[in-house]
Amino acid sequence: MSSASGSTARLVLLGPPGAGKGTQAARLAERLGVPAISTGDIFRANIKGGTELGRTAQEYTARGELVPDEVTNAMVRDRLAQPDAAQGFLLDGYPRNVAQVGELDAILTDAGRALDAALEITADADVVVERLLKRAEIEGRADDTEPVIRRRLDVYAEQTAPISGVYAERGLLVRVDGIGEVDEVTERLLGALASQVG
Repeated sequence: MSSASGSTARLVLLGPPGAGKGTQAARLAERLGVPAISTGDIFRANIKGGTELGRTAQEYTARGELVPDEVTNAMVRDRLAQPDAAQGFLLDGYPRNVAQVGELDAILTDAGRALDAALEITADADVVVERLLKRAEIEGRADDTEPVIRRRLDVYAEQTAPISGVYAERGLLVRVDGIGEVDEVTERLLGALASQVG
């Protein structure tokens, strides 16, 4: 399934850590023919490239803190101005709070564009904790302990969950259960998106 008659798809992907956002972002982007833009990837590209924004971001991530909005906003604005995002994009990990929703609105308005939908992958907290602990064990992430993971989920709930409310009020929010086989979740997301946008 490709985007209907070459139409654009400008999407935001929401969901708690461990809900499978990264995996689904890549799959959806491929099916829709738009770039998956992860703030994590943008940060890594800037850090690797030694940009000023990258150095600033690294100072925060090294302490396990979220990168300040002004740094993140500048990186996202720059990334969405790239030619490959002209016909659409799937943003993963941005916006992270209500202030960033306003910034994304401004970025899109300046470019004469608008968001098509906000897809939220939902997942039970206990399932997510179990999933992340297993991943930490496989990948040797010693710092991903249960208290750290639960804290990340709390931070998500405090800062990111209110974004769902904003997009729901605008009629743009589409919630999809993220628990299940990867293919199954992808089809669920595409089906929900088609009914929202199509």
